[in-house]
Amino acid sequence: MLRVAIEDLVRLAHGAIPQAPVILDAGCGHGQSLPLLHRYFAPSRLIGFDCFAPALSDAQTHVRSAGISVDLRAGDCAAIPLPDASCDIVFCHQTFHHLVYQEAALSEFYRVLKPGGLLCFAESTEAYIRSWVIRLLFRHPMHVQRSATGYLDMIRAAGFTFGPENVSYPYLWWSRAKDFGLLERLKLQRRPAFGAREETLVNVVARKPLA
Repeated sequence: MLRVAIEDLVRLAHGAIPQAPVILDAGCGHGQSLPLLHRYFAPSRLIGFDCFAPALSDAQTHVRSAGISVDLRAGDCAAIPLPDASCDIVFCHQTFHHLVYQEAALSEFYRVLKPGGLLCFAESTEAYIRSWVIRLLFRHPMHVQRSATGYLDMIRAAGFTFGPENVSYPYLWWSRAKDFGLLERLKLQRRPAFGAREETLVNVVARKPLA
């Protein structure tokens, strides 16, 4: 899932990824994303940031096994302990549906990015988080869940810019809210056309304006 999302975000950047970037992985969890970010972006500095300290302990083991250097920090995405304009890329994968203070987090992402810096954002939408299987297995703050359009509007309202070419709506088997695509695989149901389904995933590469 992470590899597919990262490859899609690289594609959506259309060659705009800077050389040797400073990357903040906002919500890095147990660290599975960190070796992939190192491989695909070749950062000069990679910062793994998460509010859950035990997960960061696992992440430390993970990055040691991968033989990479990562600055791991604990904290809240609504108050990131980094200077203004200190990052080239903020990577945020499947983090926002856990956050209550989403606007504050986006404001912090904007603050720590350099002018021209990129927000690489990949998220599950309200349609997926409210599906029966996810509600059965997990607990989320349901009052902050958003549609794909809702997330894009929020990112734009935070000051970021992007076009249709910077957005995708992956339709992957694990994100099929009702049956994980089983009926389609059994040829009992046709795949819904784009625009005729409620999107369960949204990926976007948005830019902090230069001025």
